[in-house]
Amino acid sequence: MKAPQPIVRCGIYSRKSSEDGLEQEFNSLMAQREAAEAYILSQRELGWTVVANQYDGGGFSGGNMDRPALKRLLADVEARQIDCVVVYKVDRLSRSLLDFASIIGVLDKHSATFVSVTQQFNTSSSLGRLTLNVLLSFAQFERELTRERTRDKVCAARRKGKWTGGYPVLGYDVAPTRGKLVVNEEEAECVRKIFSIFNRSGKLIETLNEVDRNGWRTKNWTTRQGVTHSGSRFNRHTLAYLLSNPLYVGKVRLKGELHQGEHAAIVEPKVWKRTAALLAKREVKPQRVGKPQEALLRNLLICEACQAPMVPTYTKRNKTKVRYYTCRSAQMHGWKSCPAKTLPAREIEDAVMAELQNAAIDPNSLQQLVERISYDGLTRQVSMTLREGGICV
Repeated sequence: MKAPQPIVRCGIYSRKSSEDGLEQEFNSLMAQREAAEAYILSQRELGWTVVANQYDGGGFSGGNMDRPALKRLLADVEARQIDCVVVYKVDRLSRSLLDFASIIGVLDKHSATFVSVTQQFNTSSSLGRLTLNVLLSFAQFERELTRERTRDKVCAARRKGKWTGGYPVLGYDVAPTRGKLVVNEEEAECVRKIFSIFNRSGKLIETLNEVDRNGWRTKNWTTRQGVTHSGSRFNRHTLAYLLSNPLYVGKVRLKGELHQGEHAAIVEPKVWKRTAALLAKREVKPQRVGKPQEALLRNLLICEACQAPMVPTYTKRNKTKVRYYTCRSAQMHGWKSCPAKTLPAREIEDAVMAELQNAAIDPNSLQQLVERISYDGLTRQVSMTLREGGICV
């Protein structure tokens, strides 16, 4: 009597780089899955069957492995729930030789095979693996070529002054036909006032305080998929970006150069030049990146006044480094935005270490410290230090 064929559980993986067209009744992912199901059905005499789980990667690039559907697929392979991975084409699984080698390594380790519906080869033989690598090399070449073409197209468009996409900025709306910026008069007036305030004061923090008092926020906009991005409170970085954005003077930036844009300017050239000069005066040269600061209470201190994290930083006094913890919100929005003071790092850390020693807690295990601070409280000395700094843990 002929022995029954063993069951081969097949997981179908489909992918599309962009989200365009996924809302259609019959999209690319469905077409890929339909072709794979038909191929598996043709192999039913060999015991092939489709698993219930679907692994659809819509809107994810094949140039990396940061794809939820792919991670679920590999997890099921490692759990021995899939015997064969089926794709429409090799480049649907990956467009990177290095990533593909990693994926094949996972499949081999767990005795799983790989099949491409439209490209016939057998990965169990050396010739089949060679054919696979050649196909994947062309897939990677195509991806890199597409990226170069896209970059060249964007550069050519910017030289002509076209807006090439990205997040809309305060003062402009994206035209219904896309690809162009139109002035939003209400927001444009707000932008002109921000430039005027900064030109008058010459100080970013004073301008930021005035912006907060007026209740002005960053751009509120909605994507084509209907996702709304609400405007948020300005901070030093977003305000400096607004004041240095050449779009407001009717230009676009390309690799450090400015080109005349197609859109209308909402800030006068003389105001823009004065703003650029004021920003240049306050520009700080980037410091050489060294080792991160050693801070015992990093990620543990929270400002009691505004619930923002306390971050370690330092200043130099007479060539001596003085470390302290300061409120992140005060750093970003100015010192007037938070009533809490900075906390001297050495004093608070010494007090915490003393508490650790008194409680016989391992200094390397701060989780026990967090639990003690949260539920049992600190000694009076430590508690007073925390209160004086406006800190809670």
